[in-house]
Amino acid sequence: MVQGNKKLFCFGYGYTCDYLAHALMADKKQVWEIGGTTRDLEKRAFLRSVGIKAHLFDYEHPLGDPYFILDGTTHLLISTPPDDMGDPTFAMHAADLMRIPTLEWVGYLSTTGVYGDRSGGIVDETSEVRPNSKRGSRRLLAEEQWTSLLMESGFPLHIFRLAGIYGPGRSALDSVRAGVARRINKPGQVFNRIHVEDIVQVLLASMAKPNPGAAYNLADDDPVPSHEVILYACQKLGITPPPLIPYNEADMAPITRSFYSDNKRVANNKIKTELSVTLKYPSFREGIDGCLEAEKTLVEDHYLPASMSSEG
Repeated sequence: MVQGNKKLFCFGYGYTCDYLAHALMADKKQVWEIGGTTRDLEKRAFLRSVGIKAHLFDYEHPLGDPYFILDGTTHLLISTPPDDMGDPTFAMHAADLMRIPTLEWVGYLSTTGVYGDRSGGIVDETSEVRPNSKRGSRRLLAEEQWTSLLMESGFPLHIFRLAGIYGPGRSALDSVRAGVARRINKPGQVFNRIHVEDIVQVLLASMAKPNPGAAYNLADDDPVPSHEVILYACQKLGITPPPLIPYNEADMAPITRSFYSDNKRVANNKIKTELSVTLKYPSFREGIDGCLEAEKTLVEDHYLPASMSSEG
């Protein structure tokens, strides 16, 4: 790596990492080298074809030569999916990451699920973490693992607790078009969401103003029932919306039903006051409109194909 350049390495190179990488590579003031990991051979080949230094990584395949691969890394983003043992990146490479002398900033992508259910109440970064789902419990364990490095060695960790991620190719527009969108009505239930471009805004602001040990909630200003989002997407597409189905009558897979066990409103003041972020998409309406606009201009291979956009 050329002296003075920056290097971002993403463990779990997926949808969010890809948007961040393209934002960095568009920076005219700084040269960025981008690397990352995937579990899929085809995805690795695709990433390498577009200039990303991609490597295979999972529990069965640790990085073959981490000192060479991670050499010169200045910024590290971790979004590998945890399991009951926590974060695979932590398990396989925590010691390697602690030895990177050039490391300036580390981001861990967690979830607002760590707060658990609040019966529609408000949570902020000072709220107690008490997950009531397997997903939330796994993310909390991973947060604790990475925080242990911060406490032990000053690892420059920042935690980002993400609400439901959406954006071009991954929004209500896509589920409506695919004919799989359903409008489930559970009175009082709301969901929090965040557009991928606003996630990138926050990550960039944090990189510019590091505060190791900080945790940030990433959600928009308007938590609403999911059926309102589906209705708006149908209206924008000129499609008759699916009928409203009472929650108690809905036939849902256990994983889908589990999302309805968390009901809270996620406060986002900290990203505004500490990082001076102004959301580009403060509600799902601006977000859906933005997705439609992006579809007109998005170059087909500029971002990961939908089949390759999972984190990891």
